[in-house]
Amino acid sequence: MSAFDVVVVVCGVLLTLGALFAIARAEKGPSMLDRTVALDIVVTTMIAAVALYAAYFRRADVVPLLVVLSLVGFVGSVTIARFAAVEPEGEGRVRTREEVAAEEAEKRRLEQEEEEARRRRRRAVEERAEGELVAEEEVPASARETVEDQPDPEHHGGPADEEAR
Repeated sequence: MSAFDVVVVVCGVLLTLGALFAIARAEKGPSMLDRTVALDIVVTTMIAAVALYAAYFRRADVVPLLVVLSLVGFVGSVTIARFAAVEPEGEGRVRTREEVAAEEAEKRRLEQEEEEARRRRRRAVEERAEGELVAEEEVPASARETVEDQPDPEHHGGPADEEAR
């Protein structure tokens, strides 16, 4: 076995290991972009393996196959990158169960806070309305102003807010 044969075998083993690790990364994820990079590595490994084959057996007729594999890798990467660019934020990766549960808990907490704030506002409006009714009953009828006695809000006598002098 010559030194060239040893180099080819070592390169083949390293390419196989690289492809296996990339496939494992594509499987694990967690995001679509991680998977895209891993599959790009797999395509690159295939290109390198075909180039290694062509070099070992001195075959130039596999060059079109190298070009096709390169184009497939490029077009695939660009296509996935284009889809990832319009993907809503947070949708680029798969969330774990814990993350989903935490988001749901946060959403429920915010809804409860909003509901409590609505209840407090409603209670304040009701208390204010009750206070006005009590105050009105305490004032004698002769002291109450009638609608005719109150100034007209349209004719307040002052300049308009946006009027410049």
